[in-house]
Amino acid sequence: MLNEGLIKIVGGNNVLDSPDILNDYSGDMSFAAPTRPRCLVRPGSAKEVQEIVKWANEENVPLLPISSGPPHFRGDTVPRIGGTVLMDLTRMKKIIRVDQPNRVAMVEPGVSFDELQTELAKEGLSAYMPLCPRKSKSVLTSILEREPITMPAHHWDCTDPFLCGEIIFGTGDVLRSGEAAGPDSTEEKWKIGNYQITPFGLSQFDENKLVSGAQGTIGILTWATMKCRMASSFSKTCLVPSENIGQLFDLTYPLLRSRQCDHCFILNDLNLASLLAKDADEIRSLRESLPAWVLVVSFEGNGELPEDKVAWQESDFREMALRAGQLRPVTSLSGLNTEELSAVLSKPSDEPYWKLRYKGGCGEIFFLTTLDKTPDFIQALSGLASARRYPSTDMGVYIQPVVQGTSCHCEFDLFYDPANPSETGKVKGLLSEGVAHLADMGAFFSRPYGTWAKTVYGRAAVSSAMQKQVKQIFDPNNVLNPGQLCF
Repeated sequence: MLNEGLIKIVGGNNVLDSPDILNDYSGDMSFAAPTRPRCLVRPGSAKEVQEIVKWANEENVPLLPISSGPPHFRGDTVPRIGGTVLMDLTRMKKIIRVDQPNRVAMVEPGVSFDELQTELAKEGLSAYMPLCPRKSKSVLTSILEREPITMPAHHWDCTDPFLCGEIIFGTGDVLRSGEAAGPDSTEEKWKIGNYQITPFGLSQFDENKLVSGAQGTIGILTWATMKCRMASSFSKTCLVPSENIGQLFDLTYPLLRSRQCDHCFILNDLNLASLLAKDADEIRSLRESLPAWVLVVSFEGNGELPEDKVAWQESDFREMALRAGQLRPVTSLSGLNTEELSAVLSKPSDEPYWKLRYKGGCGEIFFLTTLDKTPDFIQALSGLASARRYPSTDMGVYIQPVVQGTSCHCEFDLFYDPANPSETGKVKGLLSEGVAHLADMGAFFSRPYGTWAKTVYGRAAVSSAMQKQVKQIFDPNNVLNPGQLCF
């Protein structure tokens, strides 16, 4: 029996092949075609991961690594090929090290944001998080997927806050990236002051770029170090309402140039209501009282004189708002208290996950662009939605400046009722057509999931050819997540 090789590596209790379990993993909340895996294997150490990869090469069996818990939305956890073995990394849950002086944490792939934030708080630190991630989201997966953090002034590179990691390539070879490279163990490196902080190297080779955004097709990380920040001892959150999104950009650009803010992003009324309300009725009620667009900005103080630091930043911000067209930052809006919003931003989403509260289902389209171009994309997708008889009023919008505001993550959340075949069909069609239409307009899909890959790589023949060559070097037998990207 083929599974006997896996049982020898991880033990019988960690190789699961019951029909109920496999059916749960055969699909997700995206529209990826369901494919039933061969079995589920749950390694507990880097050595076991390496042995599984070597076994897969010997037996010519595809592997799909997963480290986040459900619900999944993007099709990246659904096998593309029958007979795939799912490698569930959620047993690997060690927070190996929290380095308070250097503001660095080292985690295994099964660690969630909820677990990490609890440990960091003990050291006066906090994680850089994407916008209200689900509780089951793996920290390591989030940084590998380049999920945008909500603090663009702290965001210096597209891979931030990723620092170093231990990579097991598709060949079964192990390489530690950046400052972690070299023959000594991580513990031996700590003794000489090497804390796996610097991500650059070996020499001119940037290993992190190989696995960042690769969806497990090049290598599997068994641990990673990540930047953290000092936890706030005093903070102030402001909301800037506007019926005109372009007016908010007149404030966002100078604010980011001066880097006088911490959290900074824009939501439309539906997404803001979904983030704060508990159920569909509350969302509808809150939304009716909100403006079309809200810029969310926070000022975080720590160390010496945190109140003074927040006070002068807020004062400068209010002057910027006046110069940007008489915009008025507020600390409460339609019964919404910014202290409540600040608490939401400091932790993962409560259950149910905020994107499922409105209708129970959500289809995502997201890409990179610049702030000034987002109104054109919003208008284009709203028009396409109306043409397909999908109400644009059911579409959430999230705009997150990234890398010091030099570009932005533009996201459309298409909410629908999974029990309604008509709504489900409209969203499925709109996702496919929308990606193609927005790509034609210049949207840059740096993380092409599921069916997006064909659309994106069809427009990037040179990149596709280059990535296939890279795949041939690091996974020549094509055992890691085959069919997921362009190979």
